[in-house]
Amino acid sequence: MPKFLVNRWHGMHIVWALVLIFVLTVALTWYQWVLGLLGLVLGGAVGVFGIMAERAFRKDLNDYVLTLSYRIKGAGNDVIGQLPFGIILYNEEKEVEWHNAFVASVTGRPTAVGEPLGQLFPVLQQVKEKDKDGPPIETTIGGRVYELIFRPQERMVYVRDVTDMWTLKKRYEEEKLALGIVMMDNLEEVAQGMDEQQRALMLSKVTGEINEWANRYGLFLRRLSSDRYMVIANQVSLKQLEQSRFDLLDEVREITVDQKLPMTLSIGFASGSDNVIELGHLAQSSLDIALGRGGDQAVVKVGQRQNFYGGKSNAVEKRTRVRARVIAHALRDLMKESDNVVIMGHKIPDMDAVGAAIGVLKAAQLHGKEAFIVLEGVNPSIQRLMEMIKEDDKLYRRFITPDHALGLVGKRSLAVVVDTHRGTMVAEPRLLQQTDRIVIIDHHRRSEEFIDDAVLIYMEPYASSTCELVTELLQYIHERAALEVKEATALLAGITVDTKSFSFRTGSRTFEAASFLRRNGADSMLIHRMLKEDLEEYIRKAEIIRHAEIFRDHLAIAAVDAGKAVPQLLIAQAADTLLNMTGVKASFVLGQRPDGTVGISARSLGQINVQVVMEKLGGGGHLTNAAAQLQGTVPEAVKKLKKILKEIDGEEGFPE
Repeated sequence: MPKFLVNRWHGMHIVWALVLIFVLTVALTWYQWVLGLLGLVLGGAVGVFGIMAERAFRKDLNDYVLTLSYRIKGAGNDVIGQLPFGIILYNEEKEVEWHNAFVASVTGRPTAVGEPLGQLFPVLQQVKEKDKDGPPIETTIGGRVYELIFRPQERMVYVRDVTDMWTLKKRYEEEKLALGIVMMDNLEEVAQGMDEQQRALMLSKVTGEINEWANRYGLFLRRLSSDRYMVIANQVSLKQLEQSRFDLLDEVREITVDQKLPMTLSIGFASGSDNVIELGHLAQSSLDIALGRGGDQAVVKVGQRQNFYGGKSNAVEKRTRVRARVIAHALRDLMKESDNVVIMGHKIPDMDAVGAAIGVLKAAQLHGKEAFIVLEGVNPSIQRLMEMIKEDDKLYRRFITPDHALGLVGKRSLAVVVDTHRGTMVAEPRLLQQTDRIVIIDHHRRSEEFIDDAVLIYMEPYASSTCELVTELLQYIHERAALEVKEATALLAGITVDTKSFSFRTGSRTFEAASFLRRNGADSMLIHRMLKEDLEEYIRKAEIIRHAEIFRDHLAIAAVDAGKAVPQLLIAQAADTLLNMTGVKASFVLGQRPDGTVGISARSLGQINVQVVMEKLGGGGHLTNAAAQLQGTVPEAVKKLKKILKEIDGEEGFPE
């Protein structure tokens, strides 16, 4: 405040001073009227001067305030006009009432007053009204990126230019590190029988193709061993690789197609972490998943997202049994160190799960360990097998309920999971939390969900069935592994069912395992009687097939009428039968199961990967044999299936 305002004498104290002068003047007049008259004149003069001074003060104050208001208003207008962000005021009809100069420069027009916000910023036409109260909305105008911040209470919008920040953020995201590992997953099998010159020529062709692929996508490639490469990329390159669906897989397979076995690659990529060590572990984990799914595919893990590419060929059968012998010895040692053994398969088990469980039970008994098989109930697919097992009281007493198993499992118990590797699909998931000793034996391709804390994993997607894997383990786990007739029959039944009587997914090791079981007394006629179809079920299966439709020329889709519950076995059998029809390359059968979920069975001849289709629906399986379970109704499941098939056809296209 200026000094002339501070030094002013004004207010009530002046009034009281004048009153005091008047009283003293009256008193003085009482004694001497001449002096009193003089005092009165002087007091009046002082009063007049005070009034004039007060008026002058008020005038100066008003002039100062008016000048200050004008200056503030001018400065405010100048500041608002020069603000580095825009301000828009709008009315209840979402029309612009006022804006500052920044908005005019953004929109490229002198004034936008009276225009709707949606016309000024087209992005707002796609934004719901409730979303405007949330985080800022980004829009691009004239090559610049702007951020719109809404203040609904004041009917105000702030407009910020975030182009530099957005560009920097985009560059940061694009330059994030991605690590990958490329592996020739069947080099030993392909190179068997080749001389050094042929082997060197083949490796030269494959290596040249890999180097050309790396140069094409701007990747840093470093050879780690004869069959393994490390790849360093950024997000731009990784996105291009995903858009190409890792064409290297097809290119390498095609240039080696003349070989007895074509060369295939497995690729694991990881991104989304700033820790290089963690990226390395994730890349190796992605490669393990690709190998666990049978190889000839790429797995990309970015944060929580995990995508699969390729997988167009079946897993190559390994000709050596070294791995089977090593796993058998490791399983034997785990059994010896454990107090007891609990074996379980997947929910609603089939013959492969029960047969494999019986084989592991026998392995535990050969080493004198108490062992049990967890069975939640008998379903139509294993009913005849369980009737056969009931005849052997000693074997049947080894089957226990999940609740009984919970009371038997401790920290030193060994839990063996057969025919599945997904924690949510086992007969009793709580058992896995009560022990740290978990073994997985499975023949399915590895899915995204996996039991991570297993101490021993034996997954071979090339195998026809889990019973085949367990049969091989039995030959190495004990020197004198002699099976009872019903035990051998159960194992052979599992192989027979999963291979459709040795017509699908069979290799030399499948027949060798079957031969071992036959030598141990497996009864093939008993298996034939177990697999006989009921006439009523056959008619129901024919009814399902009668309503099948051909989708996209080569895909057969059949749905059971709503309200009719059908067992999973019947759904699977109908899918198998549909696949035998002329022109059908893949079949999908859907039906409401007795437990209320919608079951889907998918089959193919190998040209279409039905495992990928079922994984998108939450299921899994093999390239030619997969399944899934969904909540909801059958028509909803059919709609979801067709949508996924259309997406896959649009991305990759189905073979003609």
